[in-house]
Amino acid sequence: MTADPIKLVRRGLMFVLSSPSGAGKSTLARQLLEADSGLELSVSVTTRPRRRSEREGVHYHFIDDVHFNRMVERGDLLEWATVHGNHYGTPIEPVEDALSAGRDVLFDIDWQGTAQIAEKLPDDLVRVFVLPPSMRELKARLERRAEDSRETIGRRLVGSLEEIEQWSRYDYVIVNDDLQRAFEAVKGILTAERLKRDRVLGLRSFVSQLLSEGRDLVDHLQAQDEERSSSS
Repeated sequence: MTADPIKLVRRGLMFVLSSPSGAGKSTLARQLLEADSGLELSVSVTTRPRRRSEREGVHYHFIDDVHFNRMVERGDLLEWATVHGNHYGTPIEPVEDALSAGRDVLFDIDWQGTAQIAEKLPDDLVRVFVLPPSMRELKARLERRAEDSRETIGRRLVGSLEEIEQWSRYDYVIVNDDLQRAFEAVKGILTAERLKRDRVLGLRSFVSQLLSEGRDLVDHLQAQDEERSSSS
């Protein structure tokens, strides 16, 4: 009697993109989300006031300081930080729900947030760091944005040095000297990580079933050969 086939399922993964400002991680993240329906963006909570262009639950979940502090105290945040007096954090429950359902979650965060996630869920984490081809090019990209003052660009360049120093904490490093090539590299990493043996639940039982079925087939063929030999 043939055993029922074992259904293979995969636990989702957390796919982190980090880079200094201007190196291209947000563009790569947007392209990944547009190209891959199996990937969803982690939506953070923040105490920062909502901007007119932002939508609740899409860009952030906007909460007050009291609510945020309670989440920290209860351990409800996978990672959190305070930037320019405002708090930002990643709720752990929706991330865990997605992973358990086999869905992958994309994070566009810095190295400090990545380090916090690595302490809590290291086996589910894939870390990709995006580097600029040169500091001159990074400065030029920041200037082409035409969003920041000269002083702000200078601060971002200073901050980028601290970010770049953390490159060795990551599993993969990509130099974004060509956006399309960098995008293909990031897609390749995501595909390979999804296929890793340890992420496929039930694989050991599936292989055991294959081997058992194979041995039965071999035994049956050998019995047929012996029967032919004895009758000839």
